[in-house]
Amino acid sequence: MEKKSFFESDSFRSVLASLISIVFGMAVGAVIIAIVGFRDPTLGAKSVGDGIKLVFGGLFSTGRNAEGVLTWGFNSASVGNMLFRATPLIMTGLSVAMAYKTGLFNIGAPGQYLMGTMVSLIVALSIPSWVVPPQIIWFIAFFAGMLAGALWGMIAGAMKAFLNINEVLACIMTNWIAANLVTFVFDVTAYKNVVENTKSGYIYKTSFNNVQTAKMGLDKIFAGSQINAGILVAILFAIGVYVLMEKTTLGFQLKACGSNRHASRYAGIRDRRNIVLSMGIAGALSAAGAALYNLAGNTEFFWSTYQSLPAIGFNGIPVALLALCNPIGVIFAAMFMSMLSIAGLQLSNLTAYNEYITDVIISVIVYLSAFSLFIRTLLKNVGKKEQTANANAEPAKPAAEPAAEPAEAGEAAALDASSNTEEGGKQA
Repeated sequence: MEKKSFFESDSFRSVLASLISIVFGMAVGAVIIAIVGFRDPTLGAKSVGDGIKLVFGGLFSTGRNAEGVLTWGFNSASVGNMLFRATPLIMTGLSVAMAYKTGLFNIGAPGQYLMGTMVSLIVALSIPSWVVPPQIIWFIAFFAGMLAGALWGMIAGAMKAFLNINEVLACIMTNWIAANLVTFVFDVTAYKNVVENTKSGYIYKTSFNNVQTAKMGLDKIFAGSQINAGILVAILFAIGVYVLMEKTTLGFQLKACGSNRHASRYAGIRDRRNIVLSMGIAGALSAAGAALYNLAGNTEFFWSTYQSLPAIGFNGIPVALLALCNPIGVIFAAMFMSMLSIAGLQLSNLTAYNEYITDVIISVIVYLSAFSLFIRTLLKNVGKKEQTANANAEPAKPAAEPAAEPAEAGEAAALDASSNTEEGGKQA
């Protein structure tokens, strides 16, 4: 069997499909900027050029100089904020990707995120930091939030495992239950920010209790940003999920149940337990993202969540799709999505365009990511056509010349026969 080259492999085609989605989405954004710019006489070609530059490289824009020209370089604040925003995206992306690898579609990440937010904040703000060291409080709050998310995810998992209720329906139900439950709990508790009169609808920052995520020197590297060690924790989680799913027996069992739970049961795998466990792990990952974000010490949580579910939970879906549900790929996909959001802010601050153009770009990328299988199939068909064309274009090989060995063998046989005849005559 002929061995496929790297460029003909499914892995390469999958990565190429994601890159095509990204390039096409960025191109759509550039076209929108051009249309808006050239239609508005107050903008013009220079504004269009600046807008396109910021969409593609806004992360490295340092503002404008005295002449009004865009300047470029290492923007420590933008890069640090990009990494800070990517932290919860990595976790919700891991949540969706991990569940998808086990045959489940976890659309319940927003609800799990809310439960992690509620429990981690309540624990962090309840324990007095003058009695317990703030670092210990942080760890207790973090793991308490993860536990809450895991239990919330297990509800949908149990419905799927024991009642055969589709996990999408169960997750939608638990999302809105979580939204209203969190709103009710924070509405009747004493954690509302009453110190700042204009922020009575917000919960205290954990810095109020001196409980905040360690910086570990990252704030010096990325000066002026919100970055902390949460990004390192998220990367460690991504590596851990990869090892779990690809290198352990439990990961194999989880994926086997996702492929065919009935065949797995026949093979001796406890399918119901693994379905519940899978959703529990996914819920814990999403809640960990909420804890990392809200325990940062510089973030605020608006408690009236009944108005809308947190977008960060849903944004984990396109991150997972763009990363092809690979845990390591989720890191880079989340950073890319976060980079686009920073580019949108730069676009709004430095030009007449608004940041929603980057939302359109993200939407196009997400839309194409959902069709990644279709794109991979197209690439595969193109590869097959090229192979067929190359095979038809090869010149016909000349007919093989008759081997000389049979003739030589015949001559040797004739010589042997004549010698035998001569010997026979002498004997006679």
